[in-house]
Amino acid sequence: MASTDAATRLVLSYPADLSEWGRSQVETPWFRAYLRKTRDRAAEGDVFEEFVGVGCCGDSLDVPLRVESVDGERIDPDTEIGYEVREACGVEGGWRVQSAAGPTS
Repeated sequence: MASTDAATRLVLSYPADLSEWGRSQVETPWFRAYLRKTRDRAAEGDVFEEFVGVGCCGDSLDVPLRVESVDGERIDPDTEIGYEVREACGVEGGWRVQSAAGPTS
């Protein structure tokens, strides 16, 4: 049985400049399950730098997911995870990461 501090809903935001592919990855059921397994607590304002692949043969992409709201403290298998879009932050992603024209830092 879940304790009273278990969150029923966690809302994360990702930057507006995250690619369509990146968005499709963080919004999958398995990525939400990954977050439930790897994050045990969350507080408004926390930022999780999470790895998201960029496709079949590319480099890695770390996405800053910010906690916008949480209605408890502890994340458990029943915590619903939703997303919002926030201001752009210069995140590089998609196929450009894999090319010579992609980011160098």
